[in-house]
Amino acid sequence: MPANIEIKAILQDRDRQRVEAIAARLSDAAPELIHQEDYFFRSPEARLKLRILGPDRGELIRYERANLAETRCSRYLIARTSDPRILLEILDKTLGKIGEVKKDRTLYRIGQIRIHLDRVTGLGDFLELEVVLRPEQSEQEGKKIANDLLSTFNIAKKDLIAEAYIDLLAARS
Repeated sequence: MPANIEIKAILQDRDRQRVEAIAARLSDAAPELIHQEDYFFRSPEARLKLRILGPDRGELIRYERANLAETRCSRYLIARTSDPRILLEILDKTLGKIGEVKKDRTLYRIGQIRIHLDRVTGLGDFLELEVVLRPEQSEQEGKKIANDLLSTFNIAKKDLIAEAYIDLLAARS
């Protein structure tokens, strides 16, 4: 099963511009701007979400990840669809939707690293780093890469978060 190392931090207003400037300087190319709607479903053993990226583009994602405010491994499976609204209806009727997250993501890439600057409706701005592990790489190697990059962005430990956006939104309700 594919895996990546992730870490997420909340950004204060003044931090977003600083972090975005660093990401732009480090990135291999111009950023990609993505509007995402993530719908979460009942799933006892892992998280299951449908990410809608457009009327004819979506991804069903199953993932397992510990809620830790540090670098952590996420194991995932992704199935792409060209009919996400019908899949949303099927999943909602079959499993039951437990919530949704809407966000605008600015995606920067640095080799195997994905830098997400997320503006989440109802929550604010976040930085998420993902190191997509290569088959020969260990979790420890991925964690070192992520932690080194986190230092480059000068993110304080107090700003690291453990929870998924869906959990943060549920806690606010």
